[in-house]
Amino acid sequence: MSIRGSLQTTEKAPMMRQASSRSKGNTYRKTAVTVGILFIIGTVAGIFSGVLTAPVLDVPNYMDEVAANEARVVWGALMVLVMGFPLAMIPVVMFPIFRKYNEPLALGAVVFRGVLEAIAYILMVLCWLVLIPLSQEFVNAGAQDAAYLQALGGVLTDGVYWINHILALVFTIGAAMLYWLFWKTKLIPSWLALWGFLGAILYFVAPIANMLDSARLPLSLGVKWGYLMIPLAIQEMVFALWLIVKGFNHATAVLEKES
Repeated sequence: MSIRGSLQTTEKAPMMRQASSRSKGNTYRKTAVTVGILFIIGTVAGIFSGVLTAPVLDVPNYMDEVAANEARVVWGALMVLVMGFPLAMIPVVMFPIFRKYNEPLALGAVVFRGVLEAIAYILMVLCWLVLIPLSQEFVNAGAQDAAYLQALGGVLTDGVYWINHILALVFTIGAAMLYWLFWKTKLIPSWLALWGFLGAILYFVAPIANMLDSARLPLSLGVKWGYLMIPLAIQEMVFALWLIVKGFNHATAVLEKES
């Protein structure tokens, strides 16, 4: 190779690296925005689901209410799926980045906050949907059959109660993995990652304390042990907005890790 050709190659190398860095930087920016949007979609859908189903399912005569409000239950169930699948996709979207730092932990986040969380949402939805034909039979049944159908309905609602607690445990284990990875990678500010990690620990305590509480209270924000869930609930909204507005920090370090 001539001296001139060698000089041209040397001059092009930094430009090619800069172009590659810009391209990867744009990819990471898109990933950050995608994760933020997934968080918001999941949260908003979860709120709508609660608004639709709470007046129907959280009352003593829920069998009559379900029979009279079938559409509300169906829409509420659909909103649970709209909530669950975007949230389950978050560790999947982040996996290509996190695996460069700690692949077992990144895979664990996919399993807990992805696969197991999605399964719990599906089981909850199935219980709600089975209540619809059961409630229709209940309304048209005689006294003896109605008592039997009421007992079956109780089994389903109890199933949802316990699934909700298991879901909370699975969710927080996955959340702790995610925020530990965010803290290690410095993709978001340390204070935001630490807030999420500590919030996940508090959130984890809430379902355990609630399961051991003889009052059998619903696992909900602002209801006794549910206050422990508030810090993470707030953090995840701040986190989502941060990703959409600011994106990831220290993208250069990540790019260097991959190169």
